[in-house]
Amino acid sequence: MTRRLCSLPRQPAPCFAPGLTAERLGALLAGRRMWVDGTVLHYCFLDAPCDASAIPVPGTGELRRVPWAGGEEQRDVVRACLREWQDLGIGVTFTEVGDRHEAELRIGFQTGAGSWSAIGRDALSVGRGERTMNLGWDVTAPGERGTVLHQIGHALGMVHEHQSPHAGLHWDDEAVYAELAGPPNHWNRETTYANVLRQLDACEAGGSVWDPQSVMTLPFGPGLVLEPEQYRGGLRPPGTPSPADKEFVLRWYPPAGAGGPAALVPFRSAPLGLGPGEQADFTVEPPETRDYTVGTFGDADTVLVLFEERDGEPRFLAGHDDGGTPDNAAVRVRLVKGRRYAVRVRLYSTWGSGETAVMCW
Repeated sequence: MTRRLCSLPRQPAPCFAPGLTAERLGALLAGRRMWVDGTVLHYCFLDAPCDASAIPVPGTGELRRVPWAGGEEQRDVVRACLREWQDLGIGVTFTEVGDRHEAELRIGFQTGAGSWSAIGRDALSVGRGERTMNLGWDVTAPGERGTVLHQIGHALGMVHEHQSPHAGLHWDDEAVYAELAGPPNHWNRETTYANVLRQLDACEAGGSVWDPQSVMTLPFGPGLVLEPEQYRGGLRPPGTPSPADKEFVLRWYPPAGAGGPAALVPFRSAPLGLGPGEQADFTVEPPETRDYTVGTFGDADTVLVLFEERDGEPRFLAGHDDGGTPDNAAVRVRLVKGRRYAVRVRLYSTWGSGETAVMCW
């Protein structure tokens, strides 16, 4: 029996400046969708009457308005799955809010629209009135909890594990197209290619070794994989985060270290002795209310994000990703005396001999 599968919308290939070294390009591909560690991801459920879309009614040519709302039992499954990821000890946390304009993750339950999610920071480019995640069938049904855990994995920046080049899977392409064109998925060839047959770049993959037990591996029945021989009978991941999944998210989102972040004092640069993928955290307590620039220096590709602490919780204020460009990450914002701000800088890679640093001025 074919199961309903995650159907990520097709994404345009990332565009970087020509002439980047393989090392620099690989670092950008690996980390371009990952959040900075320490981010609080606010999520909401879209259920207002205006949150509706139109889908075709089979055999009629008509469109039917379908709300995005989900019942409380479905929402509880999502809440529990978010806690399961967070309870791994990761440095990213999830907080539910009621206002979509306060939420980085906006979750709908439109039946018939498939289950999918924006991958990591791609959610920030989605309009505030739109979903960043949809759960298109009843996730309270037996065996469907894995669907929610899978989509949250995407929201954390994880990609489809069965598309890893390290998997070495040789598919019977036409059998895959035929299988997924039928019920219950009804996919066209483009959707099947994007979610199953397209092989990821090695730098995009979650690790250097394929993990068939990953929650990011989709289940498939027999007759679709030709090689390796042991998977001719199908792929049957358990639907829970595997040890390798946990290692991956903890590598990108380690828990906060002891001692807390250093203070970033205006007009005093702080060196960034970081390795690829590493992050430095700072606090800023402005001595006066005015416009400030917070920026990096040196030959490095970085992501810089500025948060304002509100009720003890960091809320996104501004950010800049200079990855793949000759520029440095910098934001210009108004900071208020008496308030506390957090600056987080993550390094993709260094690509020159100069020292890197961050400064507020």
